[in-house]
Amino acid sequence: MRDFLPIDRPAFVLAPMQDVTDLPFMRVIARRGAPDWFVTEYFRVHPDSCLNRYILRSIVENQTGRPVFAQMIGRDLPSLVRSARELASYPIAGIDLNLGCPAPIVCRKDAGGGLLRTPETVNRMIGILRDAIGGKFTIKTRLGYTTADEFPKLLEIFRSHAIDGLTIHGRTVAERYQTPVHPDYVQAAVQAMPCPVIANGNVVDVETGVAYLAQTRAAGLMIGRGAIRNPWIFSQLIAAFKSESALVPSYRELWNYVLELYEELALETVKFNPLAHVQRMKKTLAYISHGLEGDFEYDMRRAKTPEEFQEICRQHLDHDVPLPAKPPIGSKLFCGFEALGVREP
Repeated sequence: MRDFLPIDRPAFVLAPMQDVTDLPFMRVIARRGAPDWFVTEYFRVHPDSCLNRYILRSIVENQTGRPVFAQMIGRDLPSLVRSARELASYPIAGIDLNLGCPAPIVCRKDAGGGLLRTPETVNRMIGILRDAIGGKFTIKTRLGYTTADEFPKLLEIFRSHAIDGLTIHGRTVAERYQTPVHPDYVQAAVQAMPCPVIANGNVVDVETGVAYLAQTRAAGLMIGRGAIRNPWIFSQLIAAFKSESALVPSYRELWNYVLELYEELALETVKFNPLAHVQRMKKTLAYISHGLEGDFEYDMRRAKTPEEFQEICRQHLDHDVPLPAKPPIGSKLFCGFEALGVREP
């Protein structure tokens, strides 16, 4: 990871989000200011698994000019080793291990964040994978499964292995996305780890990103939901750290983003179903429409056909009023972002 860090500013990375950060999304984001590197949706790994061809396309067909890390999730060590070796034959920047996914279906299988319940398993897994992976090997984790008091033990495990990078979502698995992040634990990792530490969670705009970095001194930020809502966030952060002016997007520019994403995803769908495509877009629009003026969010939930979808976008987004920089305080989709106080870059 150190090889990919910018010299004159922190790194800014697009977080892996299942069923969101695929090749079309990467293309659309990159046109508005690419992150320093991407991380794929996770490859599900188990004894009967094979590499997901659709996710592989975000590696082999990625023309953004940015490095791509391949993320794996699973608990079966022989299968993880096998998949890591298979992935090494593709043009990846490295392998990332998911130790943070809080989805209940994942945790019940003792994968993702569920692995944090058994630190001894995490220790063994990292050791074996480190020996098997010849290239860069990074980890994305949370602070613990139930409480952040579990993090010091996990941090000692991470320190004991020669990993190339550690990304920390500053919440526990139990907290999911419903609390503010805990910057002090991320800062402790920055001070303890010999490799770069990337902070993740609750970055919704330049102010929250700058504040998170000021409080943690992390090598960079990984941004997920905030980048769905604001695809210009990477270029805006880069501009802030270079003391340059940044784009203040308007509703009409958001409209162009939504339409472009609609078209890119439609082109990638093998058996295109217009009604199903609208439903797929509505999942993403939940983050984009949240907190915007008027009834856009309300109306979009009720869209069923492409025609309804397009008309709702036109009615609510066809004007040049600047977009709000932040979601509303008390947002259920971006919980606790206001706890990150404002800091200067």
